[in-house]
Amino acid sequence: MDHPVMHWEIGSKDAKGLQGFYAELFNWKMDVGNPQYAMVNTGGAGGINGGIMQTKEGMPSWLTFYVQVDDLQAYLDRAGRLGGKTVVPPTPIPDVGAFAMFADPDGHTIGLLKLQKP
Repeated sequence: MDHPVMHWEIGSKDAKGLQGFYAELFNWKMDVGNPQYAMVNTGGAGGINGGIMQTKEGMPSWLTFYVQVDDLQAYLDRAGRLGGKTVVPPTPIPDVGAFAMFADPDGHTIGLLKLQKP
């Protein structure tokens, strides 16, 4: 299985302001149906869409990307053997699949995404 980057995400203390910033800067389209999480359509052929979410009080702003894998726990375990640390265990996403997150040896948080089969 290939492991493409499937999605990116920005957590912001001012998600609405940051959504407006990127919409104006790059003409990205924001689906703000969920006030806590805007799906972002970058509009580029072959580009990767993402999301901008509102962080909870006390959470720092952050940026991450998600890599598609077929077994979330196996990759969390592998990351751990290589010096990483699980940040979010496998967690279901209704109608999408599931995700997990780990910190790499430098502390960068990376997401893993397992899509549900159609």
